[in-house]
Amino acid sequence: MSFSEVACTYAALILQDDGIPITAEKITTLVKAANVQIESYWPGLFAKLLEKRNIEDLILSVGSGGGGAAAAAVAAAPSGGSGGAAPAAPPPEEKKEEPKEESDDDMGFSLFD
Repeated sequence: MSFSEVACTYAALILQDDGIPITAEKITTLVKAANVQIESYWPGLFAKLLEKRNIEDLILSVGSGGGGAAAAAVAAAPSGGSGGAAPAAPPPEEKKEEPKEESDDDMGFSLFD
């Protein structure tokens, strides 16, 4: 993640926290107020993304383990498709059997023999 992306992310979080609509102009204003220089296209990209997605949902889905699927759905939404489609459900978790630890009894001796 580049420094510009981080700056725009923080600006979007500040705007969301204050209940202010997230627009490219407001992101640019916050970034300039912080005396941070970024590429001019980042605020527009962030504003476009966040007009279709709820930032609280993005924050809450970070630790859910299905973040890869959610990120793929977000990345696919602006380029085409219905735009209003619900995000894909995370794939079901596969249960992995953990190898059974061998005990001393299995080896034919124990610590106290």
